[in-house]
Amino acid sequence: MTMELHRGRLIDHVHLVVGDVEASRKFYKAVLSVLGIGLGGEGTDHFWADELFVSSADSRHSEGQRTGRVHLAFQAPNREAVDEFHRVGLASGAPSNGVPGVRRYHPDYYAAFLLDPDGNNVEAVYHGPHERSAESVLIRF
Repeated sequence: MTMELHRGRLIDHVHLVVGDVEASRKFYKAVLSVLGIGLGGEGTDHFWADELFVSSADSRHSEGQRTGRVHLAFQAPNREAVDEFHRVGLASGAPSNGVPGVRRYHPDYYAAFLLDPDGNNVEAVYHGPHERSAESVLIRF
């Protein structure tokens, strides 16, 4: 197995301990595929995609406790991907927690929200047509 390490990020990884790994696998596989992110690996009691790791409470990877509810936001390449993220999530049985649209956070903030099988608030966001480079984009609130 080969993994790529990305230095300089604020978040190194997120580990969710869930009640039903198969339901979570189905949800995340569907919505992340829209954003161009596939599963990096999987086992009977866990899976991961990029820096998101999901396991059951009885997995050797967890501490035996389910995580509390969290809010995860994934970057989308454009508004259409946000729309498709929401559509695919609904089709996979996830409840909407906010339809696609512009949010008040900054003028170009376009997002949609779904609830995963454990009630986590999962968002896809597009920050607008800013130039992308190796440098971070500064957005003033």
